[in-house]
Amino acid sequence: MSFATDSPVHSSSSDDFAALIDAELEVGSSGSSPDEQDNEEEEVDADSDDDDSDDEEDDSNDDLNDHRNKRCKTEKLDDLEGPQGSTSQGLIEEKLEVSLNKDTCTHPGSFGQMCILCGQRVDDESGVTFGYIHKGLRLGNDEIVRLRSTDMKNLLRHKKLYLVLDLDHTLLNSTQLNHLTAEEEYLKGQSDSLQDVSKGSLFMLEFMHMMTKLRPFVRTFLKEASEMFEMYIYTMGDRPYALEMAKLLDPKKEYFNGRVISRDDGTQKHQKGLDVVLGQDSAVVILDDTENAWTKHKDNLILMERYHFFASSCRQFGFDCRSLSQLKSDESEPDGALASILKILRQIHHIFFDELDSDLASRDVRS
Repeated sequence: MSFATDSPVHSSSSDDFAALIDAELEVGSSGSSPDEQDNEEEEVDADSDDDDSDDEEDDSNDDLNDHRNKRCKTEKLDDLEGPQGSTSQGLIEEKLEVSLNKDTCTHPGSFGQMCILCGQRVDDESGVTFGYIHKGLRLGNDEIVRLRSTDMKNLLRHKKLYLVLDLDHTLLNSTQLNHLTAEEEYLKGQSDSLQDVSKGSLFMLEFMHMMTKLRPFVRTFLKEASEMFEMYIYTMGDRPYALEMAKLLDPKKEYFNGRVISRDDGTQKHQKGLDVVLGQDSAVVILDDTENAWTKHKDNLILMERYHFFASSCRQFGFDCRSLSQLKSDESEPDGALASILKILRQIHHIFFDELDSDLASRDVRS
């Protein structure tokens, strides 16, 4: 989806509008037309040839000329206001139309404090900020409803639902380099190249002072899930971390296409919510290892078995055991957590589209 960033309306001040009308009135009062001037000259000649004309008749002619001038002014003003539409009339109507559009704009969203539709300043802070789509973008509640409805219809036509994916302990496991144990030092010599991440699973991100291990089967999982779902990343990590992890998981930008949500984009501290996801709740499936992060959307959640590759991850959750890295082992690809979850997602997709009897638009994935 895309949003216009430039204002389509360029207004002029009320002084300019008034000056336009004044200019037209000045033209209207500049004098008589050439034909009227010829007639007036003929009348003057006739008066000069008539020796019997008196002062009363001269006064009458002066009154007639004054009346003609006034009539001329009135006709010019009528032309300005009339329905025929002169050039000046078109300009006035255009200005009035611009003003009308501004007055009737519902301000569906804003960049900063400028309406994305009419360009006017918007001080209303209602709605939701979608900074992961575009920095400073805020959408009003009515516009969010409209976009969700439109996107939902499009997705259902393609037999797809929404899938929101957590990162840490769900799709991968990360650790700070200074948290590696002596038993894990060997990992530094086994990390894969960042030049072609699609061929690796263990990456040392020295510029971030960290190491990341992708969960076994994750690349197959994302490829097959993308055929059934429009996917989002949603992590409690900060935005720079989220974007770097997205590069490792989706180097060709085939799966997420900018739909990467971090804790910086949420509307509630220490909580995740579907209010920043442009998908209807009835069609969203969530995969996360932390149930408490989704207090408002537990019916959408499939709780994942945590992936503890590094020793620091085990310590974080209070496990007094050796990690997979210390054991120089890993989860099974065909029988691991992601392979099992993919089977469940296929079942959900099949039931939603092929087994439920209700109207497609009224079906609910939570059932």
